[in-house]
Amino acid sequence: MKSDGRKKACLVAKGFSQVKGLDFDQVFSPVMRFETVRLMLALAALENWYITGLDIRSAYLYGKLNEEIYMEQPEGFAVPGQERKVLRLWCALYGLKQAGLAWWCTLDESLKELGFERLKSEPGIFFYKKKGTNIVIGIIYIDDVLFCGPNKAVVDAIKAQFMRKWECRDLGEPNEFLQMRITHKGRAIHLDQCAYPQKVVERCGMLNAKSASTPLPAGYYAAKNTEPVDADLRSRFQMVIGSLLYLMLGTRPDIAFAVTHLSRHATNSSQDHLNKALYICHYLIGTSTYSLVYNGGSNAGLIACTDSDWGSDPMSSPGLLR
Repeated sequence: MKSDGRKKACLVAKGFSQVKGLDFDQVFSPVMRFETVRLMLALAALENWYITGLDIRSAYLYGKLNEEIYMEQPEGFAVPGQERKVLRLWCALYGLKQAGLAWWCTLDESLKELGFERLKSEPGIFFYKKKGTNIVIGIIYIDDVLFCGPNKAVVDAIKAQFMRKWECRDLGEPNEFLQMRITHKGRAIHLDQCAYPQKVVERCGMLNAKSASTPLPAGYYAAKNTEPVDADLRSRFQMVIGSLLYLMLGTRPDIAFAVTHLSRHATNSSQDHLNKALYICHYLIGTSTYSLVYNGGSNAGLIACTDSDWGSDPMSSPGLLR
């Protein structure tokens, strides 16, 4: 069930039966970081760029395979009288270990044919710039695509070329990307994941819990657990902290310190660690409507800051760190 109510089903290969060195070699498929997505959207707001989106249908099925792979005929779809024959795969299927990488290589080649260059430092950013035309930026995360640029006609023309190459669903002005909701208000772009904190709270059984004003109590330090590992406790802690990590990476930098501070104890967590992870959920209850705002009308440019506080870590010696 997709987020917009659509239902989708697909044939999945038995990737668990593949043999390394015979059925596959490399499997790592590069993807773009959330930080880069936010940076590009901030830049689009600052420069007042036009943004349009699309979704590639069944993207993994386009990936070309270099290996010789066979599979049984799908149950219920075997050719009568030839049930014992198998199928040779020329393109990838969902479930294959190298499916993601195969699609990525195929996509990369197709964008080169359209005139795009890939950013060396970030695998999901492609830019199109020909003499006499405005730049077009492609932001691609597997099968989710955003095109943006200063000239709407140029962006739409490039998008049309891309859609002629792959079967896509045109999303027009994007309202969502990587489960981050995008809202345009004048020259400001708002990013939020308002629905996700509710899911986290439900998963943790805290629907009727009270809110907290801070992610962690003032002055709290997560001490190392010296007791033997409790597998059930550790599993629950990892579930909570994993959900919070996804939210932190997306649109909630305000919980970054609290989440990363606790995540250091994921291998041997205590009841206190779990209680403090749930305390962050209390904070989310009262701040579920928070969003990131990139105000292009401010003309303030891109500003970043950082801070280091050795004093809050009494277990480490800053003199030993270089």
